[in-house]
Amino acid sequence: MRKVILRKLIPVMIFSSFLVADCVTSQPSLASEPASAATQAEKNVYKGKVVGKSNKAKTISISVGKGKDAKTMMVKFTDDTKGVEHAQKGHAAIIEYQVVGKDKVATVIKPKLAKLPKGVVEVQPDYVADLIAKAGDYYLVDSRPGKRFDEGSLPTAVSIPVAKIKKDTLAVLPKDKATEIIFFCGGPT
Repeated sequence: MRKVILRKLIPVMIFSSFLVADCVTSQPSLASEPASAATQAEKNVYKGKVVGKSNKAKTISISVGKGKDAKTMMVKFTDDTKGVEHAQKGHAAIIEYQVVGKDKVATVIKPKLAKLPKGVVEVQPDYVADLIAKAGDYYLVDSRPGKRFDEGSLPTAVSIPVAKIKKDTLAVLPKDKATEIIFFCGGPT
């Protein structure tokens, strides 16, 4: 009988000793843990369209979010900020910043480039210049608005603005599927 009582009491006594010795600790909730470096870094990044830049005040305004959820955020920049030239009104940018006092100060600004679809590759200007010079088999598309094309374009280029490409994709592209098609526009996208 004594053995039966001990078998029942031993687990209770061990558990009680942990409580008394403060060996049992609760795990902190995720909310109370500091954010991981990756989470913190993601919080200190704005991605969107630059809506304004003041060199005098050294500030950049960037629209973050889409539609009715879009908000205009402001960051300061300093002489140490890398990539300030990428903060151009109307262009998409990625702004990494740090909080200094009450201010958000940009540390790095990068252009936000569109991702190319699978099977599409980026070509360099020298490659296009060689094609034009050799009169190769290609189809060069200037996708800027018509007015910009009329102001000047590359030799052999045809004007097919983005709106027309979206509306009449198959009608505006060459019928021969083996023809190399090269698109260009007015800046980084």
